[in-house]
Amino acid sequence: MIPTLVFDIETIPDTDGLKRLLDLPVDTTAADVARVAFHQRRQAGQSEFLPLHLQRVVAISCVLREGDHLRVWSLGEPDEPEGELIQRFFDGIEKYIPNLVSWNGGGFDLPVLHYRGLIHNVVAPRYWDLGEDDRDFKWNNYISRYHMRHTDLMDLLAMYQGRGNAPLNQLAQLCGFPGKLGMDGSQVWDAYQNGEIEAIRNYCETDVVNTWLLYLRFQQMRGVLTPVALAREIGLVRETLGSYAGGHWQEFLAHWK
Repeated sequence: MIPTLVFDIETIPDTDGLKRLLDLPVDTTAADVARVAFHQRRQAGQSEFLPLHLQRVVAISCVLREGDHLRVWSLGEPDEPEGELIQRFFDGIEKYIPNLVSWNGGGFDLPVLHYRGLIHNVVAPRYWDLGEDDRDFKWNNYISRYHMRHTDLMDLLAMYQGRGNAPLNQLAQLCGFPGKLGMDGSQVWDAYQNGEIEAIRNYCETDVVNTWLLYLRFQQMRGVLTPVALAREIGLVRETLGSYAGGHWQEFLAHWK
């Protein structure tokens, strides 16, 4: 069975890059750099949400379903440099050649990883293969929007129409799953400035589990999983999370209806 890797990233403003692009003094603090960038965008009638190439990756969390096993974790150490985190992600693709699953990964996570990987000299030959090295990748690769080697579940369910996109949190809750707990993406920058990187990683991990649970439900809808098989997969998620010590998993399980 081909392994499945569900992934999610969390980002903050690339204040070092913004300082260079905005020609700010070297001693400008990260908080002030971000304030200047946000102010300029508001003055231009734009939201404070920065362009993707200016999003610095601070967490990458994954669910790996391989063989009889399920694993949930965040890549690297909390203080690991961005480039090394991104290289770890693409090294995992090189090792497992998994099917990727995301929620808005095609619209956000992967483009961010592309830009930031380019900045940090990341190497990812298997990911970028479009059939030159492996003929099978010509017809099913990670790059094409309509191939199943990467399933952006939000994009697919919306029939590739932005107006049909649904928030992960709401759809997860409507399906009886916990949804987001304690944080959302808009709070990550403040949490990072307060030194709460572990809380950011925990939040990212719960997001990938919500995505995995929705994907399992989708696999039943498309006839890949029978109701019995779905129940077995759900049970494996509960069993796996129950074996983890983190308080965020206890909270997640307590909110699972």
